[in-house]
Amino acid sequence: MKVTIVGSSDAFGSGGRLQTCFHITWSGGQFLIDCGATSLTGIFRQGIDPNSVSTIFVSHLHGDHFGGLVWWLIHAVHVAGRTAPLTVVGPAGIEERFTTAAEALFPGSTRSERRFNLTFRTYRDFERLDEAGVAATPFVVSHPSGATSYALRFEVDGKVLAFSGDTEWVDTLVPTAQGADLFICECFAFEREARYHLNWRTIETNLPKLGARRVLLTHLGPEALANRDAMRHPQVNLAEDGLQLEL
Repeated sequence: MKVTIVGSSDAFGSGGRLQTCFHITWSGGQFLIDCGATSLTGIFRQGIDPNSVSTIFVSHLHGDHFGGLVWWLIHAVHVAGRTAPLTVVGPAGIEERFTTAAEALFPGSTRSERRFNLTFRTYRDFERLDEAGVAATPFVVSHPSGATSYALRFEVDGKVLAFSGDTEWVDTLVPTAQGADLFICECFAFEREARYHLNWRTIETNLPKLGARRVLLTHLGPEALANRDAMRHPQVNLAEDGLQLEL
């Protein structure tokens, strides 16, 4: 399995980074975890063919995590000539939220004729879901987004990849990350308390409890970026746009 960090910023592009998006290549194909508004830009920077992505898993319904679906659809219809099916998996209400956003930004876009099937599926709290050979388990976290927000645990090719989504500390992060080959964890702040987000001091304290083999910190805000040198740990790496990891 190969993980490519397409975007690793907070919602505001701190440090000139792109919004949250991770591209996964495995033996059965390719999928995305989150699709922030800048995701298509990042996909092109990495030389990835968007038509090769069969599934997009969304952690929660904030624009920096799902807003790129709007541009993805328009590009698929009018530029890429997509014919392969695309499945979007997310919290309950994702199809309605996507339609509202797309119609607000590009009126009529969701009614354009498509040459591919676009399917939306929704999570059930803590229940494993299988999509095209990828097993995903959603764990409820604490990050208000107008719908339930999730951390996600993926089982692919005998490996476990976990993602915190956006959240303050909640105990459900422990089963999400436990034994994972890689736990991608949001770290918006260094030591400042940022409501509904994690900081490095909280993550550092809980590393033994989380029990992941490797941790990758992402979603870094200004304070975290300014303290990168203090966030060093043998088990921990910092995400950068374009970074690739083999699991």
